[in-house]
Amino acid sequence: MNKGYLTIILHAHLPFVRHPEYEESLEENWLYEAITDTYIPLLLMMDNLVKDRIDFRLCFNVSPTLASMFADPLLQSRYLERIERLIDLGKKEIKRTRSKPKFNALAIMYYKHFQQVRKAFVERYGGNLINAFNRLQEIGKIEIIASAATHGYLPILSVNESAVRAQIKTGVEYYKKIFGRRPKGFWLPECGYYSGADALLAEQGIRYTILETHALTRARPRPEHGIYAPLHTPSGVAVFGRDPDSSRQVWSATEGYPGDYDYREFYRDIAYDLDTDYIKPYIHRDGIRTDTGFKYFRITGKCDHKEVYNPKAARDKAGIHAAHFISSKESAIKRAASFMKKKPVIVAPFDAELFGHWWHEGPLWLDYLIRRIDSSKNIRLITPSDYLKKHPADNDVSIPHTSSWGNKGFSETWINGSNDWIYRHLHQAAFSMEMLAGKYPLARGIKKRALKQAARELLLAQSSDWAFMINTGAMTEYATLRTKTHILRLIRLAREIESGSIDDKRLSAIEKQDNIFPDIDYRWFR
Repeated sequence: MNKGYLTIILHAHLPFVRHPEYEESLEENWLYEAITDTYIPLLLMMDNLVKDRIDFRLCFNVSPTLASMFADPLLQSRYLERIERLIDLGKKEIKRTRSKPKFNALAIMYYKHFQQVRKAFVERYGGNLINAFNRLQEIGKIEIIASAATHGYLPILSVNESAVRAQIKTGVEYYKKIFGRRPKGFWLPECGYYSGADALLAEQGIRYTILETHALTRARPRPEHGIYAPLHTPSGVAVFGRDPDSSRQVWSATEGYPGDYDYREFYRDIAYDLDTDYIKPYIHRDGIRTDTGFKYFRITGKCDHKEVYNPKAARDKAGIHAAHFISSKESAIKRAASFMKKKPVIVAPFDAELFGHWWHEGPLWLDYLIRRIDSSKNIRLITPSDYLKKHPADNDVSIPHTSSWGNKGFSETWINGSNDWIYRHLHQAAFSMEMLAGKYPLARGIKKRALKQAARELLLAQSSDWAFMINTGAMTEYATLRTKTHILRLIRLAREIESGSIDDKRLSAIEKQDNIFPDIDYRWFR
């Protein structure tokens, strides 16, 4: 009989990036790369586990913005065009590298990979990856949890309780629409927690969430089992704490597995090495060099010199790292079980995009991990809901500490000298939306359309991704533009609603562009 459990949670999220006004959008590539490198490889990996009758349980969060993009016909068609261009590039690369056997073998590998991804996208998943995730949930292999509408960072948005409530309720309602059931769990964006968030989750029938380590270790009173069992908040929501050792082993830039020298080098792509005339059809139409996915080198070391990637050596290393991870979890479970009356659970949440996109071998590592656990006598995979079924009422009751999984564990990433300017505008916009929702509860016709669109613009402006990008200095101009654009659209819509002179043509154009959450109820902001 096993001594304890491991819960792996993969948080799949991208900001809502959809630009029908452009023939080709740089930012939409974030989605296309993630589909090719992460989402379809993970889905195929799980499909193979099912086919091989491997028993496993994983937990996923597919954020509402990502789910909306999965289901969008425009983005589906654009993705198909992108993957077909990469297949064409693969043919050219096989020909170009034929005199260099090591490179040629890699070109063939990528060509076959892109063909497999295209076939899965079109034939197996029907162009909508929500279908694939939902099927795995229906057969009991994964549990999918809900999240806030646009990944708003709730501790700072809590200046307006109605804004936090609307973020949560919109996310829950959208989940119910696309998955056909009520969510049991909820992913708080960035694991951002503040006192009172649990009560708003409880309002929506949420049973549990996942927080950073110190949310539990600094809880009051301090929970008896630390992070090895969930605590319950006074509102009845169960809180699972992230295992810091698992995070270090997989996330750490210095100690984590993905930095091993045998693994593929993410930052070396042929888009930046080859002549413009050759690579031009496969990068942005304006000549901006963007990753193609053809990466021929391994990390090698902390130097500019890179050696050719060896897939077999990388596969072997993934197996070694999977065995090491399991061994360390079994040791931790054994220690925890020695002082606990119930079986401990280790909770390991990660960004899904790490697996495949940033860490090419990530899906393979996860496959090795699951197959080894299937034959282990000491540890089993479990979802948070199943753990709560086994231990329904014997958990500690405590108040979690304010926290996030960002830098230094609190809110510094999302509010600092580089990005703090956005919040006075976000808070004022939330107050305006709250006022409009209260003043026009029975709106009809074009006024109702305008109120719904104002709600969408507020939610899109609140995305934590914009503050994060501004903080890191990556895509700052785009993140700033998105923040300002959505707020300004809300301000203009509010003025037109109040004056009774709504510009139907302009409203229709915005509805077409920012078309997320078609069934949103603006009254959720009251």
